[in-house]
Amino acid sequence: MSRVLVTGMSGAGKSTLLDELSRRGHRTVDTDHDGWVTDAGTWDDQRMAQLLATESDVIISGTVENQGHFYDRLEHVVLLTAPLDVLLARVATRTTNPYGSTPVDRAEITEYVRTVEPLLRRGATLVLDGRRSLDELADAVEALLTTS
Repeated sequence: MSRVLVTGMSGAGKSTLLDELSRRGHRTVDTDHDGWVTDAGTWDDQRMAQLLATESDVIISGTVENQGHFYDRLEHVVLLTAPLDVLLARVATRTTNPYGSTPVDRAEITEYVRTVEPLLRRGATLVLDGRRSLDELADAVEALLTTS
């Protein structure tokens, strides 16, 4: 099987995709929850290294500054992307995460699309359009699990 990271900007649909993959029976870890991210905004190096050393079949979601340190332990890095207007509309109306609800947050997302998303794109092994249906996105990630 495979260790897969689903990454992308806020509002791209990472958590929704991860929820669907979990519903389909896959082991998933949403690093936005349960203490995976340190106060510095990076993954807890020791905890992530332990996860990747012990789980051969896991789908992880998140976007942090140090995620590239773990790419050599992942079979796939999936960038989930959407146009800026779609991202901003999604974060303004979502109820599961408060990030994106303020003008400051949305300005930050706009800047991250300009500066961070190109870096994510360079490290991605697959880029998926987050406007595709949830079933299509989940099927695409599931296909990666069986081809590694």
